Amino acid sequence: FNFRGDRAIEISRAFTEDNFDKFDRVRVPKVYYAGMLQYDSELGIPKNYLTAPPNITNTLTEELIKHNISEYAVSETQKFGHITYYFNGNRKEKFSEKLETYKEIKSDRGITFDQKPEMKAEEITNELCRAFEKDYIFYKTNFANGDMVGHTGNLQAAIKGLEKVDSCLGEILKCAKQNHVSLIVLADHGNCEKMINSDGSRNTSHTNSPVWCTIVDNGKGKFKVQKGEFGLANIASTVCEMIGIEKPSNFAQSILK
Repeated sequence: FNFRGDRAIEISRAFTEDNFDKFDRVRVPKVYYAGMLQYDSELGIPKNYLTAPPNITNTLTEELIKHNISEYAVSETQKFGHITYYFNGNRKEKFSEKLETYKEIKSDRGITFDQKPEMKAEEITNELCRAFEKDYIFYKTNFANGDMVGHTGNLQAAIKGLEKVDSCLGEILKCAKQNHVSLIVLADHGNCEKMINSDGSRNTSHTNSPVWCTIVDNGKGKFKVQKGEFGLANIASTVCEMIGIEKPSNFAQSILK
């Protein structure tokens, strides 16, 4: 059984909430509703479940907070949860109200992603560049274009969306250099690099392609990447090393030499 956590929460609410108001259910079936697990332990959704949810600890944010390191997270609605809720181990509340700052840019509603493939990339860029001028130590952002536009299967829209991200990344690189900010640029999976399948049909799903991870240290020359096959699990310790704190023993190795 495969599901996305957010969608499992949505259907659970539709079955179990007395005052559900997201759409007209017409009638509510009288069933005993149980989840494969509890999809949101903080809100107790659903009340009945087969397996207890995982207790995710030792996240990167937790480690940074221990060292009094401030964070700034910005993205549009489509990916805002990925750099906050999911990034912090399925946790809605901040670990520190003082050290964590969130900025959500509302995604467009009522249009499909191929109708406006630029999405909110420019707005995200502007907010991030403004944040570079402040005293945060660690920044997080996510551009949704490659994923959301890629899922439409519209090749021309995907190209247009990526051109916008490319332009915005150029602006971020310039702002980062001006403010002495080092960057890690990467993706969590492939998608729009393969828009057409071998049989000529549209590909609208994620791919298994390796993704690039680029480190920009703005001429400081102190960060060297070692050869090898790495994944997202290696990024947390890489961030720790770049910031200058010792990584926890249970973190995967850094990608730096």
